[in-house]
Amino acid sequence: MSSLLIGLLGALVATNQPAAVSNLIVQTTGVTVAVPDPNDPGEMELKKLMQEDNDAQTEVDGWIRENRAFAAKGAGIPNPDLNRRILKRFEPVRKGYEDLIRRYPTLASARVAFASFLKDLGDEDGEVQQLEKARELDPKDPAVWNNLAIYYGEFSPQKKAFEYYEKAIELDPVESVYYWNFATTVYLYRKDAKEYFHINEQQVFDKSLDLYARALKLDPANFVLATDLAQSYYGIQPVRTEDALMAWTNALRIASDEVEREGVYLHLARFKLNSGRFAEARAHLNAVTNEACTVLKERLLRNLDIKEKAAATNSPPAKAAEDK
Repeated sequence: MSSLLIGLLGALVATNQPAAVSNLIVQTTGVTVAVPDPNDPGEMELKKLMQEDNDAQTEVDGWIRENRAFAAKGAGIPNPDLNRRILKRFEPVRKGYEDLIRRYPTLASARVAFASFLKDLGDEDGEVQQLEKARELDPKDPAVWNNLAIYYGEFSPQKKAFEYYEKAIELDPVESVYYWNFATTVYLYRKDAKEYFHINEQQVFDKSLDLYARALKLDPANFVLATDLAQSYYGIQPVRTEDALMAWTNALRIASDEVEREGVYLHLARFKLNSGRFAEARAHLNAVTNEACTVLKERLLRNLDIKEKAAATNSPPAKAAEDK
């Protein structure tokens, strides 16, 4: 379901407000619906219902795109009206899941699919109830443990999220996204991680970075994952400059186009600027030509000029614009 749709529905039907979570959190959650026997009547009905779910989502996404285009021209319908239309469209799908679960209460895959549907609607209470039931019915499904860990990472207790990620990885140690989600949650909730793992803050950073590295080893061409790992160095004190540069250099190596590469150049320039490697920082900034990067590039160039002049005169630099 589109992020816009989730946003529209969230305010209307959410029963909880999520904890503040960094935009580093992984959007690909590893949701899977196991189909052990395609000839099972319940599984056959579920497959049909999931197609109806996908059809409804496709239709609703079309409504949102149309309304966005109309709104840009001064037309379009108000969001509350669109929300009501969306909920009405999804109502038969929701009833379909509820009826299927009533008739096949032990079908874990139906619980997982319904939980995903409820998550998209912003019904987090309903989502976790279905996932916990799925976990009881099929405790060996790692995706269920992962999805529950995502829930507890957002809504608490975070320590339960750590426990559930560990279980997901135990069940499927080669799924990159489980390590990725785990790394992000450890990084974001450092106080809870210190208490759960009985380690200090620097060791928490080390653990998070190790989990990111293990995820990247399993999915070495994933640029978003590589940049998430590299971005984490901005929050670590004291600054680990060389490690950060290695991480950003790796992201540069797997970037697939100029837009991605120029974004990495800006990050490399930031770290090199702050570590006194001015010529290298300027070379990175000179390689940035994308207009979308102009404002940040110019700000970094101003800061670079200030720090170069200060270094040349051995005087403290004047306060520079924010360069992080």
